Order: sequence, then C-alpha cells, then structure tokens
Amino acid sequence: MKFFNSYQELGEEFAVAAQPVPVAEPTLLLLNRPLMANLAIDASEQQLAQILSGNQLHPSSKPVAMAYSGHQFGHFNPYLGDGRAHLLGELQDTQGKHWDLHLKGSGRTPFSRNGDGRCGIGPALREYIMSEAMYHLGVPTTRTLAVCTTGERVFRQLSVPGGVVARVASSHIRVGTFQYFAARDNLPALNKLLDYSIARHYPHIDSQAPDAALQFLDAVMQRQISLMVHWMRVGFIHGVMNTDNCAISGETIDFGPCAMLSIYRPDAVFSSIDRDGRYAFNNQAGIGKWNMARLAEALLPLIDQNQQQAVDKVMPILDSFDQHYTRQYQQMMANKIGLRDIHSEQDAALIGELLALMETLKLDYTHTFSQLGESLTNETVCSSLKASLGQWVERWLARVSADEQAQQLMATTNPVVIPRNHHVERLLSHYEQHAGLADMQDFLQVLSQPYQQSALTGRYQDVPENGDVGYRTFCGT
Repeated sequence: MKFFNSYQELGEEFAVAAQPVPVAEPTLLLLNRPLMANLAIDASEQQLAQILSGNQLHPSSKPVAMAYSGHQFGHFNPYLGDGRAHLLGELQDTQGKHWDLHLKGSGRTPFSRNGDGRCGIGPALREYIMSEAMYHLGVPTTRTLAVCTTGERVFRQLSVPGGVVARVASSHIRVGTFQYFAARDNLPALNKLLDYSIARHYPHIDSQAPDAALQFLDAVMQRQISLMVHWMRVGFIHGVMNTDNCAISGETIDFGPCAMLSIYRPDAVFSSIDRDGRYAFNNQAGIGKWNMARLAEALLPLIDQNQQQAVDKVMPILDSFDQHYTRQYQQMMANKIGLRDIHSEQDAALIGELLALMETLKLDYTHTFSQLGESLTNETVCSSLKASLGQWVERWLARVSADEQAQQLMATTNPVVIPRNHHVERLLSHYEQHAGLADMQDFLQVLSQPYQQSALTGRYQDVPENGDVGYRTFCGT
C-alpha cells in the first residue's frame, strides 16, 4: 500500500493537516475484498483494522480534513469542511488510476464545530450496503472499502456502537469546494482548484484554454445529468442533495438519509430532515440543475472579469440542462419498457400513462418493470399485469412484439432486486441490538447481482406491507 498526496500538495487553504483520533478496540467488521484487490492493497486484516480505523498511520499517508462550503437545503454555509472525516491520500489501482481513501467517523477536526467527529455503526453499515448496491446496479458512486467497529459508543438519539467507514472515491471535490474559495474571493486558489479538477477528472479539457471554466461547467453538468437519470432508473432517493454532497466527478456521495422507492410516488420523501420535500424523488433533476447553477456562480470570476458577460456565457449551458436531461430520461424510460428509442408521441404517451397508472394503483416501482419484462415470455405474469394495467398492456405488447431483443434490453435496465428499506433497516437494527451480522453476507451477495435471479434473491424481493408509508431515514450526525 502506498499513498499519493496530490490534493494535500495544493496547500493548507485546501485541506488542514489533521490526525485521525484513535479508538479503543478497532475491529474489521466488513471488508470489500474485490475493491481491495483492485486497489492492489496487500495487508493483513489486523493491519487494515489499525489503518482503516485511524489508529495507525501508514508512513506515506498525510491525513487532512478538506475545506468546503455548501448550500444546505438552500441556505449557504460558508464554513463546513470535513468535521468527522480524514482524507488519508490516494491509492493507485491496477490500471494506474488514483482513488481517494477517506475515513468517516475518525474523530474531530478543525471543522468539527460542536460535533463529536464520530459515526454510529448503523450509518456506517448503511453506507457499505447502499454504496455497493449502487455500484452493482451500474450507478456512478463512491464505494466502501471497509467498516470498522471501534469498541466505543456514540450518542445520537440513543447510545449506539461506534464505527468508521473507509470510503473510496475518484475524488472528494464538491461543488461546495469551489464555493468555499469563491465566497472568499480567493481567485488564485479557485483557479488552482479548477486546474487540478480538470487534470484529475476531465483531462480532455485544455486548462489553459480561454473557455476552460465553461468547458468544465458543461462537463460536470453532463455527468450530473447522467447520474440523476441513473437514480431515477433504479428508484434511488438521495435525501440530502446539498452542494457539499454534490461531487464534481458525478459520483453518488453521502448515503446518510437515502432510501429506495417502493410504491411509485413521484413526491416520495423519506429523509427526516427534508421537511418540505426539497429533495423528493421527482425533484432530484431540478436540484441537480440548481446545484450546477451554484457551481456556475462560483466559476464566474474565472469565466470573465465582467460579471454580466460571465453570466451571459454560462446561461446557455445551464439553459440546456432541461433538454439534455429530458432526452436522456426519456431514453432511459423507453429502455425500461423495452423500447430502444422513442419514435413518436404515442411512445412518450405510453411511458407517461404507465407512470400515471402505477401512481394511481400504488404499484411497486421495481416489481412493475421487472414483471413487464418477464411477461413477454410468461403468460401467467402477463395475465396478472393485464388485470391491473388493463388496455395499456395490449398497446404496449403491440409496440414491443416486433423486437426480439426487447426482453434483453429490459433485463439489463430493470433490476430484479434492490436494497429495500425494510431489509436494510432490519439488518442495521439487528447489529445494533445483538452485534451480529445475521444474513448480511447473503444480502450483499444478492445485491452484487441485481439483474439476476438466484436461489437467495426471493428472500429480499418482498414489498413492505405498508409500502414504506411513514418510513424515515436520519442523518448520521
């Protein structure tokens, strides 16, 4: 294991040197062995428990707490930063790509304010489950290398066992990172951050080009659009899409109050802190656009010294968001019902009518699309769908019957299993109460093959009896 420290080398303005705070009894609870192999990590479990809990520093690691700002539910906080996390550095994978290794729950930092710098084991396990599920669903995401227990307790609503998450990401640069320097009118640092971000994530852009910042904004926006479409495809609700949780890499980051959609409700909200539905399921694209507008604001000084001219240059990019998103979303939804493309207004109407029926009939999002694909070769399933969806099924069958590849397209677009909220909560509760992983490994195995039916899949496909009505998720802090 060797750490690179390119972000730390940007300077103290970007990240403050901070040592993880040791814990009493670090134990490696979950280890992502495939990810470990890809990162070419050669260490014993005992060594990993020490390093990934923050108890022991690797000689090549220079731990820091990263600085950033953020709009939290629309309200700007100029001074956030890693209050309970430490960037250990970057690891190089087997293809030569660099990945950040970041500890969460590793103790107080200069950004902690009144926080304890710790993480409960429940949120730590949730991050492992959800990030790995998203990865195997084909959604761009940060991943979890390991979860360590600490032998200590943390206090939230109750006293719970503590945990440390070892998170891997292509970087932890956020929209809020750019906002941090823009809010301070620190143009040299802002420019340095732009050059670094381009080199790390968008090397096709010439950072010396006069319109480099505009190209960067457009590239980040395209990745956010792709990410939002993936979220909508699998029914993922992030729950806290603040600008400090919006990674410029286009990866899903921060799984605190996230949830999965069961019964199709466009306005579904499960996050206990999202009281006004700002980050509801169908609002996610709009918030993605809003976050890109905040990135554009931060970049204005690098685009043109004349603010109005800078605004005039960014507006065509931001105005194109809806068009790009709508096209990709409609293409994705077409694939979900077996259409390679939308050829007519009738095709678009077919999708809209299905969603309206699903909302009215309170149908499960994942099951409905999975059953549609199965119905093409299973008459029993087809008859059941006709009974619930009526004439819509006949019109849909007439449209897809000529395409022999329709079922295969649906099978690769629609998962047969997702990390359903009630199963996630059951496993987390069992560990917090009994310190046992129960069937966690079986669950993770099933989630690693979400488009395939296995002997264990059926155990985790059941829809919650109440359709997740009243279900709430909570931020780990």
